[in-house]
Amino acid sequence: MVNRMSLVLKNWKKYLPIIGILLFVYILVKIDIVNVWEEIRNIDLGFLFIGVVFVFVMLVVQTYKWFIIARKQGMEIGFGEAIKINIICNFYGFVTPSKLGGVVRADYLKKYSDDKIGKGLFNFTIDKILDISSVVFMAVLFSFIFQDKLDIPILVFTAIFLGFVFLVLFFIEKDRSKWALSFIYRRISGKFKDKAKVTFDSFYESVPKKRYFAWFFLWNVVSWLSIYFIFYFIGLSLGIELSFFHYLAIMPLGTLVAMIPISISGLGTREAALITLFGLFEVSAAKVFSLSIITLIIVGIIPSIIGIFLIFDKKLK
Repeated sequence: MVNRMSLVLKNWKKYLPIIGILLFVYILVKIDIVNVWEEIRNIDLGFLFIGVVFVFVMLVVQTYKWFIIARKQGMEIGFGEAIKINIICNFYGFVTPSKLGGVVRADYLKKYSDDKIGKGLFNFTIDKILDISSVVFMAVLFSFIFQDKLDIPILVFTAIFLGFVFLVLFFIEKDRSKWALSFIYRRISGKFKDKAKVTFDSFYESVPKKRYFAWFFLWNVVSWLSIYFIFYFIGLSLGIELSFFHYLAIMPLGTLVAMIPISISGLGTREAALITLFGLFEVSAAKVFSLSIITLIIVGIIPSIIGIFLIFDKKLK
């Protein structure tokens, strides 16, 4: 019975990401691809160009937010190399649910931490926690935009944000973390136990001082702002006449929905959420779907293709 249940769960996890893709196709058929093409065909190239410029800003800020953590960890990595690693990790994140594939950054950072993966894992973990918590923070901060249109569970989002703050403050201390994870460690046996100990010790090697974490958090907010500026200017190119404050209210909620691991890179779930939220301000589904598609191409697909070339380039060296 237990084996059968494990097999069911394994198969379920394997096919879970397909749900988002099916949802994406359903929305496209429902809207009518002709309407979407008509929106894209009439795009304002001037605003689109500004959106593309912000992609470069995004890549720089995205890199810098974990680069400063790495430097505070004592990793002597150059910013140019960090940019390359970030683009490579964008590819792995793009093709995995919740962008968890970005954890490969830890492997690329091994060469800057005595060939130990723990420091890189710490870098990815803290960056990911701050990444999600900053989105939740923005969702709460700009939720007033929806006050007459949607009942946002502000208390729930606030509790989630405070939960992330508690997790960081709790697990940032090695002794507390060791105590909390001891029950897992006791169940590891043989050579894996030794490897787990080495990884754990290196994870907490050169942890940045707590006073820097507010600075790290701020750069995560700036990173999301750079992404939302891309959406804003592409929205203007499609004739979506909403203020940037509307985007700051809509996009964090859409981002959180896209993080649900039932799709690759939020495909389908993001479109469903954005169509609903933009629809509250009388923006047509065809415009919103076009916005999502174009952004997906210039923010996700094109940088991922560059990432593939960089992966092969590093393997050949």
